Amino acid sequence: MDTQQPPEGSAPEDKTASVKEGVDLIVPVIEIEEKDDQEQPAATSCLPIHESSHHHHHHHHGHKHDHECDKDICNGEESDTEQSGSSDESWEDSSSLMEAAFEQLEDSHVPHSGDQALPDECSKSESKAYQRLLRQVGVEEFIKQTIENESVSARKLCTAFGLRVPFLEGGPDDAYYRILGLAIQREMQKRVKLEEWNTLDDAVRLLQNASNIIVVTGAGISTSLGIPDFRSKHNGLYARLEHLGLSDPQEVFDIALFRDDPTIFYSVAKDILPETKRFTPTHGFIKMLQDRGQLLVNYTQNIDNIEGYAGIEGDKLIQCHGSFATATCQRCGHKVNGDEIHDDIKAGKIPRCGACILKSQQIRPTALKRKRSTDHKRNKSRQREDSDSSSEADVAEEIGIMKPDITFFGENLPDTFHDRLRNTDYSTVDLVIVIGTSLKVAPVAEIPNFVSGQSASIPQIYISRDPCQHIAFDIELLGECDVVIAELCRRAGWKLEHEMAVRPEQSIAIEQAREAWQWNVFVKEDEVSIAEEKGISSEI
Repeated sequence: MDTQQPPEGSAPEDKTASVKEGVDLIVPVIEIEEKDDQEQPAATSCLPIHESSHHHHHHHHGHKHDHECDKDICNGEESDTEQSGSSDESWEDSSSLMEAAFEQLEDSHVPHSGDQALPDECSKSESKAYQRLLRQVGVEEFIKQTIENESVSARKLCTAFGLRVPFLEGGPDDAYYRILGLAIQREMQKRVKLEEWNTLDDAVRLLQNASNIIVVTGAGISTSLGIPDFRSKHNGLYARLEHLGLSDPQEVFDIALFRDDPTIFYSVAKDILPETKRFTPTHGFIKMLQDRGQLLVNYTQNIDNIEGYAGIEGDKLIQCHGSFATATCQRCGHKVNGDEIHDDIKAGKIPRCGACILKSQQIRPTALKRKRSTDHKRNKSRQREDSDSSSEADVAEEIGIMKPDITFFGENLPDTFHDRLRNTDYSTVDLVIVIGTSLKVAPVAEIPNFVSGQSASIPQIYISRDPCQHIAFDIELLGECDVVIAELCRRAGWKLEHEMAVRPEQSIAIEQAREAWQWNVFVKEDEVSIAEEKGISSEI
């Protein structure tokens, strides 16, 4: 640990106050006990929205503010409160700098895989020691033992919590205080990994012994059907939407933009409208848990409604971001079966409300039934024609636009999400399995931390292509969801029958990844993938 002289003119009490100011910036914004009325982001297969950076970029992934908030799920939006300056105004940490710092925290994996570190960064062992110390002694005492005692610089201490701040490079150490406070707050609210669970066989034992499993799913469980996810760099839906010229592709699913110009959404809606009633082996696995009496609930961010095709029952399913199964008129609230607007969606058209049309016909039958005049009559009746056009325009304005009941950014999640998690699931769950989502959209992204906040002893397993950087799971199984599920079922002695399932003659390889609890699970390369054999695009 290094020793660095404090900036000139900085008193110990100033240090503590500055760092604690950063800690106090984060406040709960989504309450489970009393749901806030504030608009929340949506999410989609998951909706675009499927995975805590909505298009306004929430970079805090839900952490309880303190013990009094143990029933809160927070999406951790940064406070807009104006911050007081540091000793050097040029290094004043604005909210935009905070956001940039935490975007790095989200995207970079710190600490290092080995114990070697740069002079101004904490090594892996140092980072773990600081993290342990923080939890043992609490925030105020931690600040006293580190910053006040000048045993380590604020700049270096930031790296112990996974945060590098290049835009403050060369500035005084007190410029880092408030950002350090935010990093400390995040750390205090993070889930702590359970050390006794690490291997694939541990995951199997947990699976076999659990009786109330929460399964959280995202777009990754549907990609083997050819349904795109949203954030894959090359084939994800957002990458495909770059041609629209939006400042952020996620704006396609912004409710304010939809109300202003629904053509943008309907120009791409056909790309995410499910055209299949098939389901994947992973969906089949969730159904198997239900049939075995082990499924407490499936919280899905997906809007493809495939869970229903797989046979997952309504009382076991929370569609956090809605689905295409129904649609609602944005003018009169008339609700219809989603099938009624699917033809328009597939044609790239804006579906209109039948109830509004019927009402308009009853009120102004002549305006809708009037036939066009001939050119001769038009010349003689210009004034009447102009009046007719105005009347037809008025009628058109009264006909509402149908919107699929998927939750856009800026819309509240269904009440069932909050009610179910608060009243039933958090007190009953004995295992959490997260499958096929990077957990980047609040408040669904907060489920692991919320459950852990109620009981830190509940094991949690993560299954996806890439590791989760911002939540500490006990076991991470990395690979195609269907392949990982196949191996879990094989080891558990469960027979998962599905046309796309890994065949008995195929070999699944297991390799340890970066950490002792991370495992790569994949079909050996010399064997043809199930997706290719079934003629399903392997580019997804």
